[in-house]
Amino acid sequence: MFGVVLWSDIDERKAVIWCEDHGDLAFYNQPDDAGNLALDAGDWVQFDLTMEQHMRYAHNPRLVSEGAYSGLAGALGEAGHSAEPKRSLPVERGSADIIPFSTLARRQGAAVQPTARTHA
Repeated sequence: MFGVVLWSDIDERKAVIWCEDHGDLAFYNQPDDAGNLALDAGDWVQFDLTMEQHMRYAHNPRLVSEGAYSGLAGALGEAGHSAEPKRSLPVERGSADIIPFSTLARRQGAAVQPTARTHA
């Protein structure tokens, strides 16, 4: 599975990942013996996925592109706060609330594009 890190805590060695299938978020807890992989918000990662007690967990993450989507978490937050209130509709179990990026992109005048981080 591929996904984008939305939040991470380097000290606690934890992260929350938005999965490519737009299902539930995946949670990552880095084991003590896992080396030194530091995930940051915006990193594009590939990982193994398991379900445990109705929660998704990421395992064995591999960095695909560092900081490729560094503005994604902020864009999602803005879209969530500025979206028009929806009428209350019955929600089927297992369905997802999809946030349309096209509305956000039109308001900002450009599509949300990945950014590349360079190293010195």
